[in-house]
Amino acid sequence: MLFSIGSSIDDNTEFTARGNETDRITTGKGEKKKMTKVRDSYFDNAKFFLILLVVFGHSLTNLKSDIPVINSLYTFIFIFHMPAFILISGYFSKHFRKPGYVKNVVKKTLIPYFIFQVAYSYFYYMTGYEKIFKIDLVSPHWTLWFLVSILFWKLMIIPFSRLGKLGLPIAIMLGIAAGFFNTFETDFSASRTLAFFPFFYLGYLVKKEQFMQLLTRTSARVASVFVFICVFLACHYVFPNDLQDWVLHDSSYHTFGLSNLEGGITRLFVYGISFLTIFAFMALIPKKRFSFTALGKNTLYVYLLHGFFIKTMVLFPLYKNIEHLYQYSFLFTASLALCYLLASRPVRLFTEPFIEIRMPRLQQR
Repeated sequence: MLFSIGSSIDDNTEFTARGNETDRITTGKGEKKKMTKVRDSYFDNAKFFLILLVVFGHSLTNLKSDIPVINSLYTFIFIFHMPAFILISGYFSKHFRKPGYVKNVVKKTLIPYFIFQVAYSYFYYMTGYEKIFKIDLVSPHWTLWFLVSILFWKLMIIPFSRLGKLGLPIAIMLGIAAGFFNTFETDFSASRTLAFFPFFYLGYLVKKEQFMQLLTRTSARVASVFVFICVFLACHYVFPNDLQDWVLHDSSYHTFGLSNLEGGITRLFVYGISFLTIFAFMALIPKKRFSFTALGKNTLYVYLLHGFFIKTMVLFPLYKNIEHLYQYSFLFTASLALCYLLASRPVRLFTEPFIEIRMPRLQQR
C-alpha cells in the first residue's frame, strides 16, 4: 500500500517512497555542491513491518474463523495495516505541484493495474478459481484495488489541498457516505477509495516533526503498547466477529442489515479505532537502520506479487490442515520468507518493467 508500496508511483510514494529525504550538501561558503537523496530508515522500517502484516494477514484469510485468537488477530491486523500504509502514501504525496505529476501518476498506476489485472485473471483461470478466462477491468482482483484507489487519491489531493485541515472532516464525511450506496461496493474500488481517503489525506497533512514527536516521547511509546493491548482484547472479547467485515470498507451498510445512520456511526467508530491504532503503531517503529530496513523500499513488489503465492498455497492440503495454534508460527515464518524473496534483487530485475514501468537498473544493488 500499499499501502508507500522499492518502487514508487511518484518520486516519493507508495509502498516505497523512493527517496524519502533530499539533503543539500553545501560548502563552507554556503555554495551548493551536490544533491543527494538520503532514505529515511524510520519510514522504511514502518513499511517493512506493514507489508509483513499484509502478507501474513492475507495468509490467514481462509483460516481466520477456525481458532478464536487467530480470528481476533486477523481483525486486529486489518484494523490498521492498510490504513497505515495509506497514511504513509499520503505523507509522501505532497509534491503534486511538480510538472508532469498527473501524467506520471496515471502511468505508474493504470499500466501496472492493466498488466496485473490480466495476469491475475489468467492465474485464476489456470488454477481453477475461475471457470472461464475473462478480463474485467471494472472490478479489481483482490489486492489490485489499491492501484485504482491510489490513482484517485493522488488526483483528489489536488483540489483537497486547498481546503487544508478543513478537508479532513470533509474526507471523513465522504468516507461515511460511501457506505450508503450498494453500487459503490466493488466497481473501480469506489467504496474503498472514498472510505480510506481520510487516512491518505491525514498523511498528506501530517508533518515529519509530528512523527518525530512520537519517537522522542517515552510516554507515547508506553501509551502505544497499552493501546495495542486494549484494541486486541477488544477484538477478542468485545467484537469477536462484528468488526471483521467493517475494517475492509468494501461493503454498503445495507449489506450488514443496518440503516445509513447506524452504519455511518459504526464506520465513524471504526475510523476512531483505526486512527488510534495507526499512531500507536507509528510510535513503536524504530528509526535506526536494521538488516531488514532496505526491504521497506521494495514493498510494492511484495504487495503486487504475493497474491499469486497465497492463492496457490491455499490449494494445498498442508495449508487446509492447519488446525493448531503453533502451526501459525510456521505460517508467519513463511510470510516473512516470502517478503524477503519478493523484495530480492533477482525478482525485482525480472518484474521491474511491469511494476515500475521502466527497464531494470542493473547497476543498482
